[in-house]
Amino acid sequence: MRQILIFSRCCLLMCCVFAPSVTRAQQIAANHSPSPASGHVAPSPQRSASADFDRPARNGSDRPASAGFDRPASSGSDRLAPEIKMLTTGPKISIRGLSAVDDKIVWVSGTKGTVGRSTDGGNTWTWMRVPGYDKRDFRDIEAFDARTAIIIAIDTPAHILKTIDGGKNWKLVYQNDTPGMFLDAMEFWNSQSGIVVGDPIDGRFFIARSFDGGDSWHEIPRQELPIADSGEGCFATSGTNIRALDRQSVCFVSGGPHSRIFIRDKTIDLPIIQGATTTGANSVAVKDHHTLHGGQHLIVTGGDFTHDTDTTKNCFLSNDGGHTWIAPTQPPHGYRGCVEYIGGHNVLCCGTSGVDLSTDDGMTWSLLTTTGFHVCRQAKKGKTVFLAGASGRIARLIL
Repeated sequence: MRQILIFSRCCLLMCCVFAPSVTRAQQIAANHSPSPASGHVAPSPQRSASADFDRPARNGSDRPASAGFDRPASSGSDRLAPEIKMLTTGPKISIRGLSAVDDKIVWVSGTKGTVGRSTDGGNTWTWMRVPGYDKRDFRDIEAFDARTAIIIAIDTPAHILKTIDGGKNWKLVYQNDTPGMFLDAMEFWNSQSGIVVGDPIDGRFFIARSFDGGDSWHEIPRQELPIADSGEGCFATSGTNIRALDRQSVCFVSGGPHSRIFIRDKTIDLPIIQGATTTGANSVAVKDHHTLHGGQHLIVTGGDFTHDTDTTKNCFLSNDGGHTWIAPTQPPHGYRGCVEYIGGHNVLCCGTSGVDLSTDDGMTWSLLTTTGFHVCRQAKKGKTVFLAGASGRIARLIL
């Protein structure tokens, strides 16, 4: 799950949800999580040997007839309760990659070399299998419009592919045959500048950058890569273990025996459950990433994916850029492999045991459904929130 990069030493905040040194079978398995204890936790920051990573280069309906989950009226009013509305149960694949360009254009990716695209808000889908990749797993996807998208084939050899014709043809833009290479997730600040993170190789996390819309990728020199502890890695759960921190930097989170968040030139221990290869942070969300000096308001979720209804230390919040962490008073109801700010004070998280919604910036969580989903993402240029998961399930949140 993990090419040479010319970059200025600006600040790149990275929160790391790395798939630990687990067996490949464990990494492909679904995740489960525990719940946090209340109170403030002040982690012990450590200076990382890794270099500061840089800011991006400047550069510029109708609902389907398919049934949804029950949507009772909220008590005491005529307002309907939030609902997870099923859109499709497409090919019988596991979907972990999801990118919504706007309220209409949505792309997904998953197992068996499969990619899906909708141009009508998820009501209808076009499914494609990338030639020669029918046994590969596309764990993350980044879409820019109805014709342009990038996918990562995670395992050795690690491949990144790009289409500019709506998925009719895919071009290999990066390949890495290093034994043990495993790419976890991508993040793009804009249509030109992106970053990909992967599991540690010889004790250091893998990171590569693109400055041309994903047409080429440049590996960060080894001596500038973050050092990983023994067994520490990223979980390729939902493509959200690395996120834009602000307009200049990113953050990523790790898990396993040691779970940390990587922020510029330092690392911070997370109070989330850890110690085993199946535990730790899986996802991070940043509320103020659109601002120039953002990255103050963070939420990290995860847990133990082998015990996906356990709520032990599965979610933590920070309002000071990761210096201190707070446990929710009511945590999500189990392991959660993806978390997403969705506007206002609303936050959504999902995992193999269900979906939770918070309306107070993550302090209290309500269970919406016990149907599992791997990933939830809000449209980049819109308000619609989509979810995807096992058995080709794709849905949207209705508030």
